[in-house]
Amino acid sequence: MNESQNLSATVFLSKLITQYAHLHERTVGPKAEEYIRQLGIRTGEWIESFYDEKGNTWTPDRYAQVIVDLKNSIGGHFHISEVHEDHVIVKATACPFGEVVKDAPHLCMMTSSVFGGIASRRMGFGQVSLRKRIAVGDAGCEVAIYFSPSEEEGVVYENLPITPDKGDPFDWEEETIVALNEELRKSDNMVMELIDELERLQKEVDELKGK
Repeated sequence: MNESQNLSATVFLSKLITQYAHLHERTVGPKAEEYIRQLGIRTGEWIESFYDEKGNTWTPDRYAQVIVDLKNSIGGHFHISEVHEDHVIVKATACPFGEVVKDAPHLCMMTSSVFGGIASRRMGFGQVSLRKRIAVGDAGCEVAIYFSPSEEEGVVYENLPITPDKGDPFDWEEETIVALNEELRKSDNMVMELIDELERLQKEVDELKGK
């Protein structure tokens, strides 16, 4: 086993998260990506508190430095490719989730929503284009974040609510929590039904073998 394959807490956690996300997407469907997006928006707001006071406007350079630093701090290999007044481009040779992100490529929405949410709050507007993604087989990632509307295809982030001072960005509104719990309950029920079906099929196979 080479060093890159050694089991570690990071590798284990990455695999666990991607497998959970993969299962969630298969059971909940398209809504899974929206939950990832909302989580990324709130996570990005929390991360901002480690870099600057809430509400301060950043320059494009500062914004690019922060999003690259935060990704690298959690295990990614990102670097700044281009910085312009109206957009920045960052690239990566490794994802924080590692190669296992290929098991759940919709986790790329986490990158989109973290980058886009921060751009919306700090630059006034965010539009994120995931041009290349390791998760779908590209050799590396390339992400363009625009600070004003662009004709390039991407997810738009604007007019996002900012958590009040001393508030917790993870303190979701009650209706959001209720909706999430309901979808997760459906997911759990579907998983149990799948397990029951697999057990039934296994019994049928065993019975056929016994004849």
